[in-house]
Amino acid sequence: MRLSQYFLPTLKETPAEAQIVSHRLMLRAGLVRQMSAGIYAWLPLGYRVLKKIEQIVREEQDASGAQEVLMPTIQSADLWRQSGRYDAYGPEMLRIVDRHEREMLYGPTNEEMITTIFRDAVKSYRDLPRNLYHIQWKFRDEVRPRFGVMRGREFLMKDNYSFDLDKAGAIHSYNKMFVAYLRTFARMGLKAIPMRADTGPIGGDLSHEFIILADTGESAVFCDKSLVDKDILGRAIDFDGDLQPTVNEWTSLYAATDEMHDQARFEKEVPADRRVAARGIEVGHIFYFGTRYSKPLNAVVAGPTGESIAVEMGSYGVGVSRLMGAIIEASHDAQGIVWPDSVAPFKVGLINLKPDDGAVTGACQTLYAKLSAAGVETLYDDRDQRGGAKFADMDLIGLPWQVIIGPKGVAAGKVEVKNRRTGQREEMAPEALLARFGA
Repeated sequence: MRLSQYFLPTLKETPAEAQIVSHRLMLRAGLVRQMSAGIYAWLPLGYRVLKKIEQIVREEQDASGAQEVLMPTIQSADLWRQSGRYDAYGPEMLRIVDRHEREMLYGPTNEEMITTIFRDAVKSYRDLPRNLYHIQWKFRDEVRPRFGVMRGREFLMKDNYSFDLDKAGAIHSYNKMFVAYLRTFARMGLKAIPMRADTGPIGGDLSHEFIILADTGESAVFCDKSLVDKDILGRAIDFDGDLQPTVNEWTSLYAATDEMHDQARFEKEVPADRRVAARGIEVGHIFYFGTRYSKPLNAVVAGPTGESIAVEMGSYGVGVSRLMGAIIEASHDAQGIVWPDSVAPFKVGLINLKPDDGAVTGACQTLYAKLSAAGVETLYDDRDQRGGAKFADMDLIGLPWQVIIGPKGVAAGKVEVKNRRTGQREEMAPEALLARFGA
């Protein structure tokens, strides 16, 4: 993509309403624009990142055996009355009356709807287990939306729901999602620590939040430093095997948010040199709640001897749009965003230092064409602007690599390559660059 043709409305000044780093940088880098309180339009650069995040989430869900569906954003109030949640959920739910005076709502979550879909289709224990997910927009009318996409009213969420015959099966489904979440966040360059959590309005008695440590996090968190140092991607995962040992590795060490915190237990279990007290951002939440929804909604199957059994359920959420803010909070510097390779909108930012020089422009166009042909996502800054402005914009939007071409480099047959994260620079021949990035 040529930057001269790309819709990228960056800002030099930070808008007054932006209180935290991710909000400031998302506005300044032209990723989003606020349409009303807590509601954002996603601009081309931001939308590319959002789709990268969504795809990683999807791939890990698919790998776990979950199957993707798509449910509507608008739900019937009657479903929520059957589960007993319609009046209990609170003012965060946006309630609607349609032209026929039917009470509807803009879904904040989908337990009732997916349970009904399952109930009407699955009748026998032989069809279990099942795990269904979707990636869909949600709405919760936050009393005080703030921090940009970190606490907005409209947000993109992956939510999925497991259905099992008994508690043992349900715990295995829970463990699958526990491990899938660890893998999902690690692929985005994030260290997400699972912490015991309150089940809230979802219900149930087993729940974990996945927390990214960040100075601007909404919750105080306490954990064993060993959790911060753990690696999940360095091992093969068999989702059909016994995942309990892996889950035990993470849950045997102390980790909790302030809501669940027991200071005496923390100090008793964690040696002083391993105690981490920080702030964190919730990016995922998983629940096991048994028959909390299957019983009132009559989601039953015929068991092995013909008896009717209410299925055991769990639900699992990832804040897809919220993750973009969390990634920026965890990965930025004074100049701007520093995207991890896996979610970067483009891999390479190609900078033409002298657009009015035919040799320089020719070299840029040749390299741009070759990078594109090799499948390397490249943003080519061909604008007629000073080099300093181009460098500032590239640092601001945070692409992992900058490739700089100017008159001296062309004369020497070299390009300059800058690693955005480390700031390290090196010169190399264009062929060497293509060999590195085109592999």
